Amino acid sequence: MKLKIDNETLAEEFFEDTRLMGIVAPIKDYAFSWHVNQILGFKFRINNSLEIQLKKKERNYFFSIYEYEVPGCCLVHYLYNNQYDGEYLLPEFKHLDFLWLAKGERVEDEEMKGLQQSIRLLPPVQLVTEMTNEKIRNKQHLIF
Repeated sequence: MKLKIDNETLAEEFFEDTRLMGIVAPIKDYAFSWHVNQILGFKFRINNSLEIQLKKKERNYFFSIYEYEVPGCCLVHYLYNNQYDGEYLLPEFKHLDFLWLAKGERVEDEEMKGLQQSIRLLPPVQLVTEMTNEKIRNKQHLIF
């Protein structure tokens, strides 16, 4: 008997109680997280244990993930780098530089809109958009 992972169920469970934004900010991931931390008051830190590795065309590609746990509640923010050496974590969204995932405690619409507005004010940011899970073809790439 061969065991098979049900990627659809896995993705469904992972994305339960999440909100996802796509961000265009053509700078390095460490510089973007610095702007977020300095100006918006977050404390993102790179989490190497969450780094996503994809193998394409006989090569390995590594996509860094920054993490910030909100103190005193069950909400964690993740900042994914969508590009590495010419490849994309979500190839259907090549124009996006970063993906911001809020996971855990329910994030209300007003809170999400406020966060989007704050991110738009950062100097390197050109675009911020909320993304729906239905539009993402490669959801399994975001699961760690």
